[in-house]
Amino acid sequence: MPFIDTDRRVVDAHGPIAAIFQEHGEVAFRAFERAAVASALREAAVVTLGGGAVLDTDTQLDLAATKVVQLTVSADAVSARIADGKRPLLTAGVNAWSALVAVRKPTYDRLAQLTIDTSHQPLDKIAQQIVEWLDVGSAEEWVHRATGSSGEPV
Repeated sequence: MPFIDTDRRVVDAHGPIAAIFQEHGEVAFRAFERAAVASALREAAVVTLGGGAVLDTDTQLDLAATKVVQLTVSADAVSARIADGKRPLLTAGVNAWSALVAVRKPTYDRLAQLTIDTSHQPLDKIAQQIVEWLDVGSAEEWVHRATGSSGEPV
């Protein structure tokens, strides 16, 4: 299955995200992002979205018609991931990230049918969990399968 990173498409078409924010502002970036997301969601592919993409109401409507997996991470684990300076809204570090997540979490939770914490898992294990969930058909069935009837992890 093809893989589409919508942030990568924005970068390929318009340059580095930090530069877009600096030169054109967040509104311009969000317009580029929305166009990339709308295009990607029309393709048969696994599509990844940047954290702010789901704030767009049209994107929310588009996502309501598809399977959505939310990948989360703890504040401790995210520290190293945001140290590269490529995320303009997170230049203040983990505190800025925590504030953004707190505001966005209700939207993330509403849109996702499956949530996986990625803090301490290798990518291949995360991918396998998603594949298994897709094979089973729903997060509720997957959770039951993964935990057994007692609710304890198998």
